[in-house]
Amino acid sequence: MATTAVETDSERGLARVAQALARWTEKWFPDAYVVALAGLVLVAAAALVNGSSPKAVVDAFGDGFWDLTTFTLQMAMVVLTGYVLATSPPVTRLIDRLAALPRTAAGAVSFVALLSMSVSILNWALSLVFGGLLARAIARRSGLRVDYRALGAAAFMGIGSVWALGISSSAAQLQATATSLPPALLKITGVLDFGHTIFTWQSLFMCALLMVLTVAIAYFSAPKGAAIETAQQLRIDLDDEPAEIEPRSTPGEWLEYSRVLPILALLLTAGWLISQLAGKPVLTVLSSLNCYLFVSLMLGLALHGTPKKFLQAVSLAVPVTAGILVQYPLYAAIAAVLAKAKGRGGHTLSEHLAAAFTTIGGGGNFAVVIALYTVALGIFIPSGGGKWLVEAPFVMQSSTDVGMNLGWTVQIYNVAEALPNLINPFFMVPLLAVLRLRARDLIGFTFLQFMIHLPVVLLLVRLLGMTFDYAPPILPAGP
Repeated sequence: MATTAVETDSERGLARVAQALARWTEKWFPDAYVVALAGLVLVAAAALVNGSSPKAVVDAFGDGFWDLTTFTLQMAMVVLTGYVLATSPPVTRLIDRLAALPRTAAGAVSFVALLSMSVSILNWALSLVFGGLLARAIARRSGLRVDYRALGAAAFMGIGSVWALGISSSAAQLQATATSLPPALLKITGVLDFGHTIFTWQSLFMCALLMVLTVAIAYFSAPKGAAIETAQQLRIDLDDEPAEIEPRSTPGEWLEYSRVLPILALLLTAGWLISQLAGKPVLTVLSSLNCYLFVSLMLGLALHGTPKKFLQAVSLAVPVTAGILVQYPLYAAIAAVLAKAKGRGGHTLSEHLAAAFTTIGGGGNFAVVIALYTVALGIFIPSGGGKWLVEAPFVMQSSTDVGMNLGWTVQIYNVAEALPNLINPFFMVPLLAVLRLRARDLIGFTFLQFMIHLPVVLLLVRLLGMTFDYAPPILPAGP
């Protein structure tokens, strides 16, 4: 009887909703790889209904399968570099100190959500690994009993909430760089620097409000009492410490145990970074995923001190990249079928979706329609920068046609782009590798965030959009 009372008291309000969703997803939500396979079949069938020939569908499938090869390697490296950095002595001490701050289970969950979002403003990839490792460190605390699934979902809030409103926004970076814009898109939009997009007061206000909302949902939906499922109950191995290095036994191993090469490699990296900062905008360099991975890898080498310790840390990280390597090609194939398999009238599924949403988006409804379209398409094409290149020509032309501010249109896309991440496991895979959980373990909590965020986002883009005036494109000066 006492146990029943505890369970009743511990599951109220948002916590009860989150638990109900968590139980449902644990029972009915398949593995993330199976979701990707099912999505591929569904999109292929829809393309056939749209009038695409079987040849067009299979060609788009096969030709697009490797379109995300670079991104797949990058995401695998996100996990690897995160492990390398996290298992270095200085970063381990920092994460442990942060993990010791929360005093309650709900406070720990909301704390992880806040730090994950804060880091994502600077770099979305870093927020995934940082949030995951912080969640693991909190879960290792013996004096605090906290739900590991809720911690994991909180670690995902950076990329599920506000990342695209920060400096690593692919769409905002693209629109601010004239040389990176396709000529046809440049004519429609002109150059939109950060002052027209992520640094407008409307965007900053929206970002701050969503962060407060996300933290509040994380706090009040965190399981309590008997509803908590700890990492130990889930049988998660929380050991992130590498084994002790065996002492050097032969003269040929001298360099493996030497600090000289890592220090020299770090100096070369520092020289390259200084050169990049001298020749490119600071924000462009700092928000580059390749730059982040390169610097992180070399910094991890230096922080471990010797090549031997560094390689040991790498060997621990490699196995958990397996899910990324086999799943991301399926998402590339889905995107290709949507955008390349032409059906009746030479139109793709993506174009039909765009035309339908744009047609009903006249007047003040444009902001809401574009946000809904971005959310709907993002469920099937979860790629911020690449998807913007697909959407931007007709979305920005429609924005001009209805008199919507072009910079705010980019931000409508950005804030809506994050929402599908809360229900689509594409970007969740690297975090799942760090946490050693399944997508179904987190979806119950992230889906609750999605249900509350969606109407709030739609209201914000509609109301804040009314504070803008249309401004014609600003084209760069000719040579």
